[in-house]
Amino acid sequence: MLKDKVQQLARQFFPDVVAQRRHLHQHPELSFEEVETGKFIAGQLEKLGIPHQTGVADNGVVGLIEGGKGPGPVVALRADIDALPITEANEVVYKSKNEGVMHACGHDVHTSSLLGAARILQELRSELRGTVKLIFQPAEERLPGGASLMIKEGVLENPRPAAIVGQHVHPPLEVGKVGMRGGKYMASADELYVTVKGKGGHGALPMDCIDPIVITSHIITALQQVISRNANPAVPSVLTFGHIASTGGATNIIPNEVKLKGTFRTMDEAWRFEAHQRMKKMAAAIAEGMGGFCDFDIQVGYPALINDEPLTERVRAYATEYLGPENVVELPIRMTAEDFAYYSQEMPACFYRLGTGNAAKGINSPLHTNTFNVDEDALAISTGLMAWVAIRQLEDQA
Repeated sequence: MLKDKVQQLARQFFPDVVAQRRHLHQHPELSFEEVETGKFIAGQLEKLGIPHQTGVADNGVVGLIEGGKGPGPVVALRADIDALPITEANEVVYKSKNEGVMHACGHDVHTSSLLGAARILQELRSELRGTVKLIFQPAEERLPGGASLMIKEGVLENPRPAAIVGQHVHPPLEVGKVGMRGGKYMASADELYVTVKGKGGHGALPMDCIDPIVITSHIITALQQVISRNANPAVPSVLTFGHIASTGGATNIIPNEVKLKGTFRTMDEAWRFEAHQRMKKMAAAIAEGMGGFCDFDIQVGYPALINDEPLTERVRAYATEYLGPENVVELPIRMTAEDFAYYSQEMPACFYRLGTGNAAKGINSPLHTNTFNVDEDALAISTGLMAWVAIRQLEDQA
């Protein structure tokens, strides 16, 4: 059976995939700086004899595996390749060699997994009809997101896939399992930058001042009410301000201005932009009513990630075939964001989670922390599963 061949190859290639992951982990590069990472990926595809294009959105790489049985459907597999500005605290032999940069979101796993899946598919290409497009995407961690840039440069054309699939490490899920969710899965993410201006002065003489701290406190409270009193209860929405700072304030000094930084997230695109206008209007009115001024800048980020339900059900079925029903679980909605969402706006897409945690080994640190790590046994699953998902899609769409 073809599935047996995939599983056997995944076991056979496992040591090499681990080595690739460790190389990537030792040499992380930040978003828009993945020059050496792109070269490494291209070199691995070159060794496999897989035709590929480099320099897509600067550092992205796109490969094509054409089945030996002739033309047919086209499916895409995606991995992101960038790292985070975090100093690694793990004492492991493959610890990051780039000070202040770390693969703390598992993109080294995503990249090595797709390289492993590519190797399996290339090995079995004589048994395939159709084409698998391999998308190694830069800059997932920073706006405007590498996915949007690759799409603008035509990554979803020539040939155009019928669907796209991506995976992401998930520390809360034990190694050996994967998680799926159809429909609304991850939130949009917009960045809020607010400056409240008043008139500073002596803290003992507030009647001579326009206090921007008091104005800001009213704005923060009112904006929470804008969301809680206007959002459809069926649409998850989150407004969080994680930074507040004044310019020149002290115990007895009222500052001239206060700056806020925050994020707004939701899962409905129409409500998302309505909320932007409501927040701006409310903040401006409060500041003006209290004698001050409010500059409210919103940097529009990634859209909501919607997993195509029919595709996700098929991928769930493929994963069940490959791993067994006990190892495929249902995921809850997440208010985190992912630029894979841009692909989901363009075509049927499925973004699933790969279990990488192992409580017995003490591998359970969350994403984006300096102690994040994975149980590398997950790489034996991730490579074979991605290859199997691509193979089964080609079969079903033929």
